[in-house]
Amino acid sequence: MAADREGGTRHRPGRAVAYAACGAVLLAGCASMPDSGDLSGVDSTARQDTQVRVFAVPPAEDATPTQLVQGFLEALTSDDPNYEIASQYLTKAAAKEWRPKTGTTVLADGADAFEMPRARGRENTSETSFTLSGTKVATVDEQQSYAAADGLYEELLHLVQDPKTKQWRIDKLPEGVVMGQGDFERNFTSVNKYYFASNTLGGGTRRTAAVADPVFVRERVDPMTQMVRSLLKGPTSWLSPVVRTSFPTGTALKKGVTTLTPDEQNKLTVPLNDRAARVGLSKCTEMAAQLLFTLRSLSPSVEEVELESGDRTLCSLTAERAEATAARGSTEQVGHLYFVDHEHRLVRMAAEDGARTAEAVPGALGEGQTQLRAAAVSRDEEMAAGVTLDGKQLYVGSLVSGGSLGEPLLRSAGGTAEDRLTAPSWDSQHDLWVADRDPDDPRLLLLENGAGEPLEVRTPGLDGRVESVRVAADGVRIALVVSRGDTSSLLVGRIERETKAGDDRPTVSVMELRSATPALEEVTTVSWAGDSRLVAVGREQDGVQTVRYVQVDGAVPEGPTPAALTGAKEIAAAENDRLPLVAYSEDGIVRLQAGAQWQKVVTDGTAPVYPG
Repeated sequence: MAADREGGTRHRPGRAVAYAACGAVLLAGCASMPDSGDLSGVDSTARQDTQVRVFAVPPAEDATPTQLVQGFLEALTSDDPNYEIASQYLTKAAAKEWRPKTGTTVLADGADAFEMPRARGRENTSETSFTLSGTKVATVDEQQSYAAADGLYEELLHLVQDPKTKQWRIDKLPEGVVMGQGDFERNFTSVNKYYFASNTLGGGTRRTAAVADPVFVRERVDPMTQMVRSLLKGPTSWLSPVVRTSFPTGTALKKGVTTLTPDEQNKLTVPLNDRAARVGLSKCTEMAAQLLFTLRSLSPSVEEVELESGDRTLCSLTAERAEATAARGSTEQVGHLYFVDHEHRLVRMAAEDGARTAEAVPGALGEGQTQLRAAAVSRDEEMAAGVTLDGKQLYVGSLVSGGSLGEPLLRSAGGTAEDRLTAPSWDSQHDLWVADRDPDDPRLLLLENGAGEPLEVRTPGLDGRVESVRVAADGVRIALVVSRGDTSSLLVGRIERETKAGDDRPTVSVMELRSATPALEEVTTVSWAGDSRLVAVGREQDGVQTVRYVQVDGAVPEGPTPAALTGAKEIAAAENDRLPLVAYSEDGIVRLQAGAQWQKVVTDGTAPVYPG
């Protein structure tokens, strides 16, 4: 199961590994090492099949320095839970200080390892060093959070020979692990853990919105227990300011619990320490819901969670009841697909695959008196917002017969349609988001409850102009297509709201924008396609246009990519992955069901959207 949703996909980058070394502790030694002479190469680990289990091998007694380094690199890519075999390649002092779980650096093709030349006349000394280098692709930090990376990786590994046993061991190395993409994809899988939005309600109901926090865990090292421990430790730093957890501070697994396994009825019992002993039923139900959402992201077969503390049961919760506890985009019920027809009216058809008959929406936006180029429908499908054909004006109206539009809520002064309003997007609090692309006054705007005076959203760190806006179902994350010069990129930020004493309106900010498509040079359209997944249309440098899924952290999910589509201009996906992907292309409105090819729906429609 992926970091996206039940039945979704996993991140799977690509190739082999090597470990690298020499943190600050080794820098002084590095400065005095020889800088000339012959180099001895160490091959990086060959690409492994993703289902192959790899077992570490202890160092041979007569291993040469090159063989020792190679063995150590291979041990790092094994399924050894605590890297105990890899630690045997280190001196006792180094093994005691080494912290392999502090993070992982992922390299494009594994590290190239070469023995550094020894000083002339000292070829038989009892110490040597290896330099390892490669091209960085990503990092996974101690919180198991993935981040795309680039640039050159170059570190040192220092070895010494024991004067008694004559065996070589590594005595200096940095924290963490380095491996190539192939070994990373075999070792790690991306899974969502879930918290609750701290400032939103979900889906227009009284249910709290559940927010996915994707992390990477080692796939064959008891991932279920890893996920529970990770959930209990709290959200990652990026998401932490906008979510909360229902677990009391300090909650952890009961001492002595080393592994968690569901029983024959797919019920998982989770023994907790005494920090959770006094929670009430309501709080315990939320805790169990967090666990169920998280565990079903990893293994959809888990049907029930029971929480214990001390000698008593705190509560139990089934998967069905958990869905009533908090709203998730991946389980939202969607009634219709919407688009603009050839008369520039807002129309709709049933969302399920196979529907082909469209009808005008009830209300003024479906009458055609105000011609539209783009629209958005609220998540409860009761309201809609439309941008006029020239891009100048934004209207909001109810989807009921006889409803009127009134005056436009927003006007842009941009000189052309491309320099005016973007397509709007509704969040889970029933607020409406839109960007004005006026070159003289580019702004990201929010209309509270889809009405009133627009509120300008702060975007610290934004470099470029917002071309597209899509808000996640949880209401605390937003995807923006941002152009700068000849390039455009997909950025994901978190939404922070603050209302100070005496202020009538909140201050809304989009913080810590980060790239979700580092490989794409030109992104043209995007849509949320799951709890932590998006679908984007773009092209790589000197490449052709492509449709691909990406995760909010920039990782590439495992699994099939959408079938190729010629001339895609707009893309629409529901966060519930049981609904088909829809696009506007040179063939009109087309639809893609999982495992199938694109099929034409209508030839005279544009701007397809699901609610949101």
